[in-house]
Amino acid sequence: MTTPSNENSAPISDLPKDSLTQSQPEPQQGFLERYFKLAAHNTTASTEVIAGITTFMTMVYIVFVNPQILSAAGMDPSGVFVVTCMISAIGCIAMGLIANLPIALAPAMGLNAFFAFSVVVGMGISWQVGMGTIFWGAVCFTLMSALGIRSWILSNIPTCLRIGIPSGIGLLIALVGLSNAGIVVASPATMITVGDLSSMQCVLGALGFFIIVILSSRNIHAAVLISIVVVTSIAALMGDVEYTGIISMPPSIESTFGQLDLAGSFDIALAGVIFSFALVSLFDSSGTMIGVTEKCGITDERGRFPRMKQALMTDSITSVTGAYLGTSTVTAYIESSAGVAVGGRTGLTAIVAGLLFIVVIFFSPLAAMVPGYAVAGALIYVGILMSSGLAKVNWTDMTEAAPAFITTVMMPFSFSITEGIATGFITYCVMKAGTNRWREIHPGVAIVALLFIIKFVFVDGH
Repeated sequence: MTTPSNENSAPISDLPKDSLTQSQPEPQQGFLERYFKLAAHNTTASTEVIAGITTFMTMVYIVFVNPQILSAAGMDPSGVFVVTCMISAIGCIAMGLIANLPIALAPAMGLNAFFAFSVVVGMGISWQVGMGTIFWGAVCFTLMSALGIRSWILSNIPTCLRIGIPSGIGLLIALVGLSNAGIVVASPATMITVGDLSSMQCVLGALGFFIIVILSSRNIHAAVLISIVVVTSIAALMGDVEYTGIISMPPSIESTFGQLDLAGSFDIALAGVIFSFALVSLFDSSGTMIGVTEKCGITDERGRFPRMKQALMTDSITSVTGAYLGTSTVTAYIESSAGVAVGGRTGLTAIVAGLLFIVVIFFSPLAAMVPGYAVAGALIYVGILMSSGLAKVNWTDMTEAAPAFITTVMMPFSFSITEGIATGFITYCVMKAGTNRWREIHPGVAIVALLFIIKFVFVDGH
C-alpha cells in the first residue's frame, strides 16, 4: 500500500527541526498552569510570585495603620492587628482562587477612619454597634452585587460625585494624619490651628511623610513600609518606643471576634451610616478593580473585565466576614497595580500576597511598637492619592463643579463621610434643576438625594 504523494510534501528528514519539535505532543501541564492559565496570560509562576511580593510590600502598611485607627474607637489594637492580617489573607486568596485576578483585598483606608472618628467617636455609640453598621452595610453591598444593582448604580452616578466621594475621604484621612502628627490641633478660637512644629511627634511625623513621597516618586514600591520602619526605629532610639520583641504567637482575637451588635445597629437612626458604608464601598472597590484590570489590559470600553461578577461577590462577602471578625469594610487595593506593573496577571499574584499576610500575623510585637505619628505620613500620602481625581472635574461647568466641591469639602469639615455624600447628591440635583437641566438627573440619583433629605428632616431633626 502506498501513500498518496503531494507535490508540496517533503521527506521527514528534510523538514526543519522546528517542525519536528512542533509536531511532538506537549508535555503535561502543571497544576499552576492549568488552574491559573499562566501561558494564556503571558506570565510565569516566578513572575507571579515576584508580583505578589511587590503587591504585599506596597500594602502591608495596613496591618500597622488599621489597629492605630480602630483603637481610637476603643478596640483592642492587638486583636485588630491579627484580624487585619487574617481578613487580608482570606480576601486575597479568595480573589485569586475564585476570580483569578491579581487584585489584593484588605480593610479600606478611609472607611476605617469614618468608622472610628465619625461613627463611634462622633456619634457617641459603642464600637460594637458601629461594627454592626459595617456588617449591615456589607450585607447591602453583597445584595447589590448579587442583584446587579451595583453595576447599575456605577453606570448612572454622575462623574462629579464619583470623583468627589473618594477625594473627600482622602482629605478626611489626611486631616487625621495631620492630627496624629501634631501638625494641626484643635483651637477654641479658630477651630483648628498649627501645633508645636518643634515637637518630636511633629518632626518624626513630617519625616515619615517626606520619606514616603520621595521614595514613591522614585518608584520604590515599599515606600510606606520603609517610612514606618524608619520613624519607629528613630522613636525607639530616642526612648519614645519600648522594644517588646519581633516574633511571637498571635494574640487572641476574642476581644473582637463576633462582638458586633447586630440588633443595636439595626436602627433607623443609623440608616444613613449603613447606606454610606455600602455606597462608599461600591465606588471604592469597583473603581479600584477597574483601574487595576485596565492596567492589565483586560477591560473593555465600558470598564468590564473577565470574571467581574466573581470578583464583585468576593469582595462583598469578604466585607461581611471582616465585620464579624472585627474590622472595617474590606476593599480592593489600588496598590495591586504595583504587582501588575512588574508582570502580575493572574490570581496567583493575589494568593502570594495573601500567604504573606498570614506570615505577618506572627510579628505582632512589631505592630505594638509603632507609634501613632509613625503612620501619620501614610495617612497624608493616601489623602494625596485619593484626592488626585479632582483634576478630572469639569470646573467650567458649575453644575458639575459645585457638587464635586461640596462633596469633597464637607467630609473633612463635618468629619463625616455620610454628610459629604448627602450634601453632594442634594447639591447635584438642586444645581441641575435650578439650571433647567432636569434630564441630566438620573432617577437613581434623585431617589438617593430624596432619601438623604428625609434623613435630615425626620431622623437627624428629632
